Amino acid sequence: MNPAVTASAPSAPSAPSAPTARLQELWIEILRRIEPQIQRMPFVTWFRDTAALSCDQGTLVVGLPLPMFLSWHIEHYRSLTLQCAKEFDPQIQQVVYKVDVGLKDNRDRTIDLLEYFPEPKRRKLPGRQEVKLGEGLVSKMLNLHYTLENFVVGSMNRLAHAACMAVAMQPGGKYNPLFIYGGVGLGKTHLLQGTGNAVLKQRPQAAILYTTSEVFTNEVVEAHRHNRWEQLRNRYRRVDVLIIDDIQFIAGKERTQEEFFHTFNTLYEERKQIIISADHPPRELQLEARLNSRFERGMIADVGVPDYETRLAILTEKVAEYQLFIDRSVLEFIAEHVTRNVRELEGILMQAVALYELEQRMPTVKSIAEILCRLSKDPYAEEEKVGFLLPPKRAITFQDVLEKVSSYYSVSLQEMTGQSRVRQILIPRQIAMYLARKHLDVGLTRIGELFGNRDHTTVMNAVAKIEERLQNDHLLLREVRAVEQELWVTK
Repeated sequence: MNPAVTASAPSAPSAPSAPTARLQELWIEILRRIEPQIQRMPFVTWFRDTAALSCDQGTLVVGLPLPMFLSWHIEHYRSLTLQCAKEFDPQIQQVVYKVDVGLKDNRDRTIDLLEYFPEPKRRKLPGRQEVKLGEGLVSKMLNLHYTLENFVVGSMNRLAHAACMAVAMQPGGKYNPLFIYGGVGLGKTHLLQGTGNAVLKQRPQAAILYTTSEVFTNEVVEAHRHNRWEQLRNRYRRVDVLIIDDIQFIAGKERTQEEFFHTFNTLYEERKQIIISADHPPRELQLEARLNSRFERGMIADVGVPDYETRLAILTEKVAEYQLFIDRSVLEFIAEHVTRNVRELEGILMQAVALYELEQRMPTVKSIAEILCRLSKDPYAEEEKVGFLLPPKRAITFQDVLEKVSSYYSVSLQEMTGQSRVRQILIPRQIAMYLARKHLDVGLTRIGELFGNRDHTTVMNAVAKIEERLQNDHLLLREVRAVEQELWVTK
């Protein structure tokens, strides 16, 4: 057995004695050193409901609330935890993990992670998330997470990505202007801002202005109202790179189109780079012909709907970015059934992550299908419309109940149906009896037979005990509901 792991059957839902104040203080100090070194989401996800169970003879025993945490902590956080533990107490030489489901939401044994490590307040940026570029120059803030390196390239966006890379290396060169078009949520903004970030990486002193056509239009209106044309022109015509998102929205706005036309000409003649995005190619936009002709003067590239392989790659990239573990079959299911755009793809993934964080339940194919169901008024009547096929409805079986309870509590099937009276096995067995009675069309006698030929009164007493405890034990209630969700029998 791995010396850094101790195998432990899950404890009963009722909490054992509380750890000493010293252990809690020790764990808080270690977490204070871990927290700055990893991202916020994985920190909250993987260290919630953990605890220092003991620290003796140089060995720190860390309690984990779920079996699924074990391999992830060993692979990703064991070295970091040991390093931070040594910084606080040099006598600690080893970290050992122990799974104990009794830690979940048990504040007598764990700390309130969000109380000790609250969400940091974001510093408000002046001018509605704007940044000064130089004297009199202001730009909307570029999102540093949008880079050309982390943009997932596929057959439908390869040309656009290559064009952005070329522009980043030589702004104002042969790909000027660069016009990128495509539908909603396909990555146009990522490419535009990623190009801006790439230029800044090559030329830190460059003046790059990223804005939207809506902001540009509003500034034209303000300039007209207060006769501030010189200020507007200085703002847009003194930059090295002008990036405008969703240019189609200046359609029908004659004064805005005229001002943009002259701004375009000034920058183009000075060999300054212009990057534009829209939802359609220039010839299909309802803009003045002279604008469309200038757009067509440069490089035009489209961003299409990602294929299956690209969708799966995007999901894999996102999971790695957030340092989360999600089974590949779940990612494949999302990639197969969420097909319209990248934004929707990421949205479903984030809902799955939020579900896990709130309920401590790893996303499964069934839970993802459940999320997709909630997005449709009548999913079974509108399968084609929502873009995915629902798993077929079928009645659950006794084997389903047994397997799900066995998996959730890390108890073998043989132990579930065997004769052991150990509490760590007895509670899951009683829960399985309760679920079988609740969701299967079988009597007490038959359930008893399935559980190793037990008497029907044993089953009756087990069901009664679980029903009684569910009235007051919120932790047990959540565990039972989690198993029911895995069985897909919740309403």
